[in-house]
Amino acid sequence: MTLLARAAALVGAFDERAPVLTLAELARRTGLPKSTAHRIVGELVALGVLERQDSGPSGEGYRLGMWLFERGELVPAHRSLSEAALPVMEDLREATRQRIHLAVLDGVDVVYVEILGASGLEVVSRTGGRLPAHATGVGKAMLAYSTAATVQARIDAGLPRLTPRTIATPGGLVRELRKIRSVGMALDLEEAQTGVSCVAAPVFGVEHKVRAALSVTGTTSSVDPSTLGPAVRTAAFTLGRALRESGL
Repeated sequence: MTLLARAAALVGAFDERAPVLTLAELARRTGLPKSTAHRIVGELVALGVLERQDSGPSGEGYRLGMWLFERGELVPAHRSLSEAALPVMEDLREATRQRIHLAVLDGVDVVYVEILGASGLEVVSRTGGRLPAHATGVGKAMLAYSTAATVQARIDAGLPRLTPRTIATPGGLVRELRKIRSVGMALDLEEAQTGVSCVAAPVFGVEHKVRAALSVTGTTSSVDPSTLGPAVRTAAFTLGRALRESGL
């Protein structure tokens, strides 16, 4: 493994469930010798890619640094997507008074690019966060219009249960994706988080390729697919048209 690959593995060890990791945890997650991890982590801290942080009784920990956030904001694809999506998301938030998600598919997971509204709602999603695609409305909306190879890759990676209602069998997922294609939207009925549901729709860019997904998320009692479905589908269509006009 090259030095660059080892550094990337260390950065990739962090996730939404483990935003702070000790050196021992980093070594265990990456499979690197502790001495090697210590040397590379020191260099990453010096560059601002990682930051030191007290992790409590377990000692000194590390978290992702502002350098990554600042450069991440410059990534053209996501920046262009966000710029096109934010006005649409604002309108959707105003119309529904709910939390609005914009997500993209990265491998077999979803990554949340933008989140607006309902900041008081306790949810597992966060901007820049990642969740397995089969367990989310936005993820299922994108998987439904992805290649068979992408869907199989998600199945091969496993279908972990995030809640008792998460679809956790290949057959169940395939049937769900077929249903989504028939209605043009996806539902997450407490599949990613108990008490929280959403309605999602795919966003298509040039050549009618699925580019992203939008969702309206709220407490299960406040999410009515019959009323929110048309709103999120209209927003997704509007965003898709803007993307296609921009060649995205």
